[in-house]
Parts: sequence; C-alpha cells; structure tokens
Amino acid sequence: MATSPNTSTLTPKKKDESFLDKLGGTLARKKKSKEVTELQEEGKNAIESPTSPTIPDIGPEGYHLGENEERSMIEPTSREDPKLRELIKTLLDWINDELSAHRIIVKDIEEDLFDGQILQKLIEKLCNIKVDAPEVTQSEIGQKQKLRVILDYINSILNLPPVWNQQKWSVDSIHSKNLVAILHLLVTLARHFRAPIRMPENVSVILLVVQKVDNILQTRRIVEEITTTNDDIGAKFERDAFDTLFDHAPDKLNVVKKTLVTFVNKQLMNINLEVTDLDTQFHDGVYLVLIMGLLENYFVPLHSFYLTPTTTEQKIHNVMFSFELMHDAGLPKNKARLPRPEDVVNMDLKSTLRVLYNVFTKYKDTRSTSTPTM
Repeated sequence: MATSPNTSTLTPKKKDESFLDKLGGTLARKKKSKEVTELQEEGKNAIESPTSPTIPDIGPEGYHLGENEERSMIEPTSREDPKLRELIKTLLDWINDELSAHRIIVKDIEEDLFDGQILQKLIEKLCNIKVDAPEVTQSEIGQKQKLRVILDYINSILNLPPVWNQQKWSVDSIHSKNLVAILHLLVTLARHFRAPIRMPENVSVILLVVQKVDNILQTRRIVEEITTTNDDIGAKFERDAFDTLFDHAPDKLNVVKKTLVTFVNKQLMNINLEVTDLDTQFHDGVYLVLIMGLLENYFVPLHSFYLTPTTTEQKIHNVMFSFELMHDAGLPKNKARLPRPEDVVNMDLKSTLRVLYNVFTKYKDTRSTSTPTM
C-alpha cells in the first residue's frame, strides 16, 4: 500500500469546503456542470487560437549564405497543423505548471525560451539544483554565454551522444528561436523526466531547406519528425478495443461511456456523490479511491490520499493509490495497454476508460453496497 502523504499541505477549511462541493445537491451539480462546460469551451478556444506568431515567408532570396551553407525554416502552412499546435500547448502547460511557484508564465515557446533564462529555471526545478550560470543580459553575446552553460548542463543530464545534440539543438539554433530545435529539446526533457503530460503522437513539420551551391541558392523540402508514438516509458503497445472505438465507432463509444457512468453512480449514490462527465471527473483520483472502497466495502482512511488535491503531484499520488487498491482487490492488469497515472491525471480519456472498464469487468454483477462504516 502507498505511504501516507504529508497532509500538512491541506488546511481543514479548504478540505471541508471542497468536499461539501462534491456532496452538493442538484443545484451544485448543475453549477459544476456549467463551469465544466465553460472551461471546456475556453480550452477549445485556447487550442484553436494561434500559439505562436506566424513567421513570414521570406523565401530563398531572404537568406545570406556562404558557399555550401544551409538554413531551414518551417513552411507557414505546416505551422498551422493542429497536432503541432496541440504539442506546443501541451509543452507550454507543462512548463507553466512546473514554474508556477516562481510565478512565471510562458506564453510563447519561441520568444520566451531563446535566451536560456526559462530553461535555467525549468532544469533547476526538474533536478532540484541550482545552475551556476551568468545573469541574463540584453547583449547577444551575454545571452549565448548563458545559454551555452544551460545547454551543456542539460546535455550532460540527458547523457546523449554529442552528435544528437548537434543535430537536434544547439546554442545558435535555440537563440535564433528555431521552433524545431526548441521542440526537440523540450520533448526530450519531458520524456526524460517523465512529465505528467500526453504528447500528441507522430507530430512532424515540413522544412524548407535553403543551401548555397556554386553561388546559387537551392531549395528542398524535408519532413522533420518531432514525436513518434508515445513510447515515453519504452513500452510497445498493441491496439485494443478502445482504440477501435475511438477511431471507427464513436456511437458505440458513447454507449460504453453511459454504461460506465451508470455503473460508477450506482456505487457513489451511497455517499451522495454523482458523476456526470467521465472526461473530467476522474483526473484527481478521488472518485477512483472512493469507488474501490465502496466496491470492497471498506472505509479508506482520509490520511491515505488527498481528498482535495491541488497539485499534479497530489493527483498522481491519488491515482497511484487507487491502482494499488485495485491490485490488492485482484483486478487483472490491462494486457493491451496499462495506463500511467500521469495519463489519467492529464485527462486522457482512453486511459480513464481503460481503468474504469477494468473495474467494471470485475464488479459489473456486484450489487450496490451499503455505505462503509468507519
């Protein structure tokens, strides 16, 4: 079983108020549903809005190159790829979550990361260390000096071959606000530190490469791969029924969701709780923990999990704890794809459905239990 978290971070008043919200009646649920709807709409607008300014199509004539020198830029149409914009937003959210204690808000992945200051704060947070780097300055030389120190430190932590770093990112490419180089760096960091995010798969961009040969500018287009499949933990996954439902049978997917909502509410009604949205109401792990206690007919000690989690770490703890309760209850592991706690916390719907369906399969014939006693 998981060790008990330090509950000193939760104040009784905040816990009571938040839990009363969960226990609220129809009016509270309608209010929460409205807030969820508004939040979803706000998120949709945020994703669909441009994440970074469009680079003007300067064309080959805009480059001043030496003989055999080459440069590249992302084709403007490629920058508007929804998957690329989703990746950028996911990485921005991750950085801002990591740096929230510093009250740092990164809005533009190119304009805010090029001088090394944000990268320094990020790597210090991820490694819990202090990097001895020069103070950021307005001069290009000073900025590059700082950036070189930061990148050298990052490269040593990642322990990647030097040729990788030269191909994927460099001081010059990051400082020149090369989006592809910045994305390669951030994606590698996110995977190395097992960031609690779900990056979109198979993101690529089309690069326009310009090279000067015999005093003539030659151009070619290449496809640059940013992410592949989600192999963050080195696992190779087989497709399962949920992949098929999402891709080919959305009508049947809705039936599955309704079935699972009915199943979990059959249990939660015993403690005056109700789930209306599978997409958003399981990401903090609270309902998962409570449902396991109800199904196994025991009271889960409140000190074992965070009743009102406020941070990503607390939510991950809750989901991991619920997984341990499921394991103790003898639930079989999903052979096709075992969800990560981070995926559930990040509201990856497939992962949430896999977890709930696993519980449903074991307990679908169980009658609604009485409220566990303390």
